[in-house]
Amino acid sequence: MAISSYRDLKIWQKSMELALLIYKLVKFLPKEELFSLSDQMRRAVISIPSNIAEGSQRGSVNDYKRFLFIARGSLGELETQLMLCEGFGYLSKEQTNDALCLCTEIGKMLFVLLRNLNQEERK
Repeated sequence: MAISSYRDLKIWQKSMELALLIYKLVKFLPKEELFSLSDQMRRAVISIPSNIAEGSQRGSVNDYKRFLFIARGSLGELETQLMLCEGFGYLSKEQTNDALCLCTEIGKMLFVLLRNLNQEERK
């Protein structure tokens, strides 16, 4: 199958899945976290598929890579926030497990995509 849109990218699809999952999880956070941790988590998770999409629509490989690096940074931020939620006792390991597994999978996909783009540039 040819890739005609960022929507065809498995990494974008997985990132969208993660965003939906995080939006469900933050509903379990205490109300006092509404404008801090839950807001940060929503911003971070939205940044991942958004930067994948925006980067893919740019005209150059360097721009695409720059946006993928931003997505990777947001992914690391989100993973940290999920672990903080566990540490604070806001969410259990069982609640965060699926999200953290998706983070790992997306992180690997970002690594491979960036490596492939670097190889393409060298050709």
